[in-house]
Amino acid sequence: MTDRPGPPRAHSAPPTRPERLRQVVNLLNQSTALGLVIAIAGRASLSPGPRGTLLATGFRIRFPRASAFTVGDVIITKKSLAQLGERPRLLRHETRHASQYACCLGPVMLPAYGLAAAWSWLRTGDPASRNIFERRAGLLDGGYVERPLRARR
Repeated sequence: MTDRPGPPRAHSAPPTRPERLRQVVNLLNQSTALGLVIAIAGRASLSPGPRGTLLATGFRIRFPRASAFTVGDVIITKKSLAQLGERPRLLRHETRHASQYACCLGPVMLPAYGLAAAWSWLRTGDPASRNIFERRAGLLDGGYVERPLRARR
């Protein structure tokens, strides 16, 4: 046997009450449906993910450049299941984004995220460092480096 982590596995236990609530909210606000459309358009393979999410692996569209992104309860990535299994912190980060969709009325999160990324870019030259969504999802867990604020002119 090896100590190397394998692919992420779906919960063997049923989703917790907050996870089930998040799933229902993201179904009602249509963000999970949007995530599925994006995953299918990118010819990704779907499988159950951690904490009530769906994993869409092998995404073939070049945009966005991030190693993974989430829409509703769908975690979309160019990576394989095995590669994701080596990045449990990234999966925790993306699962936090799924909860953000539930709190932000679903697809309304997309322009809000864009504004937060623009703000971060203006302040640091990096779309994640001062992006409230990335900070609340855990910058380091998402593989980001916190950049310092630019000097004000």
